[in-house]
Amino acid sequence: MNQNQHPAHPIARRWFLQQCGVGVGAIALQQMLQESGYAAPAKTGEIEDPLAPRQPHHPPKAKNIIFLFMGGGPSHLELFDNKPVLGKFDGKLPPEELLKGYRAAFINPNSKFLGPKFKFAKHGKCGAELSEILPHLSEVVDDLAIVKSMKTDAFNHAPAQIQALTGSQLFGKPSLGAWTIYGLGSESKNLPGFVVFSSGNKGPSGGSSCWGSGFLPTVHQGVMFRGGQEPVLYLKNPPGVSEQLQRDSLDTLKALNQNHLEQVGDPEIATRINSFEMAYRMQSSAPDVMDITQETKQTLEMYGAEPGKSSFANNCLLARRLVERGVRCIQLFHESWDQHGGLVGGLKNNCKATDQASAALIKDLKQRGMLKDTLVVWGGEFGRTPMVQGGNDGRDHHPNAFTMWLAGGGIKGGTTIGRSDDFGFNVIEDEVPVYDLHATILHLLGLNPERLSFRFQGLDQRLIGVNPAKIVKKILA
Repeated sequence: MNQNQHPAHPIARRWFLQQCGVGVGAIALQQMLQESGYAAPAKTGEIEDPLAPRQPHHPPKAKNIIFLFMGGGPSHLELFDNKPVLGKFDGKLPPEELLKGYRAAFINPNSKFLGPKFKFAKHGKCGAELSEILPHLSEVVDDLAIVKSMKTDAFNHAPAQIQALTGSQLFGKPSLGAWTIYGLGSESKNLPGFVVFSSGNKGPSGGSSCWGSGFLPTVHQGVMFRGGQEPVLYLKNPPGVSEQLQRDSLDTLKALNQNHLEQVGDPEIATRINSFEMAYRMQSSAPDVMDITQETKQTLEMYGAEPGKSSFANNCLLARRLVERGVRCIQLFHESWDQHGGLVGGLKNNCKATDQASAALIKDLKQRGMLKDTLVVWGGEFGRTPMVQGGNDGRDHHPNAFTMWLAGGGIKGGTTIGRSDDFGFNVIEDEVPVYDLHATILHLLGLNPERLSFRFQGLDQRLIGVNPAKIVKKILA
């Protein structure tokens, strides 16, 4: 039959076989679930909210996550992993066996050892060692679980950042935040479920892939917020467009999109509907949440936040305000940690910009009773080499061993796990690959990392890939 004879109702054999059989099964399944109480009765004319809260796989320890991502690769040797033996070998060549098969980004095999540049001291009841350039973090060390045995597969920024946040070095995979929203939905009706901030010299080397949705419906991707009076671009109505005209236009678009959605079932249409409605609600909610002048003077001083400016400190405070309003996942990028040279000055500046605010976030969440439900993660894509680069004051990228810390929901505070060798070169105890960290984060959020999957290109894709779900139990409360 010529389909052009009935342009209003084009029915092809492939469409019929693809849609109708599945459609009948879906109708039957939906009816069975409704009758048994596992699904809410369908409401005529109502579109299912793709970001509606969903039940986790098991009782969660954390309901929200704030990821403080230090782009560039913070030096574990100057911040968390004290190596006095490395200081004794300062200026000497590494043993040949240490570098056998090793690949670095820039340095050559003749690079000599560089001893640590800052002093370390023990802090808190747990006695964890921290660098002298982290004075504020030392005040909350008993709330932290410090992992000194992180390891990744990539030694250049973009692939390592993408792996740290999507589980793969390849572009096109969903980010940790997108998987979280896909699994749990959002408890915020007036704000996105996944919000992203950026500070430092530039955005992340991995670009928007670090908060993208990959093959998941795009409703799950992160939304970039900016500082200032306009947190989201193009949110304000153009001149001459009244609120009533806008509402009437949105209602018409919603009806058209809903009709199209019912015909073809494309989830991207639901994303479009959600985006229009969310943008409408955000016109009032986004400026309100971004107005940190509502905070007390004491709170602003604790973070080092300054209203009207764009900074990591402001972003940490905003992260707390977003969690209060039900936003599920917040990522804060601070891209300034790539010290191939100028190591001492660069690290001092980085810690001055981030240390106080990171510690204040822990204190603030704790005093408000929110830390028990909020998981905070701090770290970058890799560490730095124990060998020198850039004259006598720099370090290259290093994937074999680096440090991250976690705090809050389900984390055992005052814990330090993992160990690297005397040079901070290789992990020798409790190795934690990136995918094990991801599995642990999902577990704390109530999601089974092996069950959380999405069918794409004939495979059940997962954040942890084909790796077994190994939870880092030593850091769990």
